[in-house]
Amino acid sequence: MLHLIGEAAGTVWQYLEQNGPSSVTKIATDTGIAKNDLQRAIGWLSKEDKLNIEVKGRTETIALK
Repeated sequence: MLHLIGEAAGTVWQYLEQNGPSSVTKIATDTGIAKNDLQRAIGWLSKEDKLNIEVKGRTETIALK
């Protein structure tokens, strides 16, 4: 399981590096990562202090620091 989360985290990081700040839904749609795996990857990257997460209404925007 940790290997899958690590791969998803790497994919999310690369996606954000190439595309800039994005919503969780957009990241999931564009990368094909399942929502649960995406949330785990976001948690991983957050714990490593690599993300800024901004919430506006019901939309979370994820960006690299």
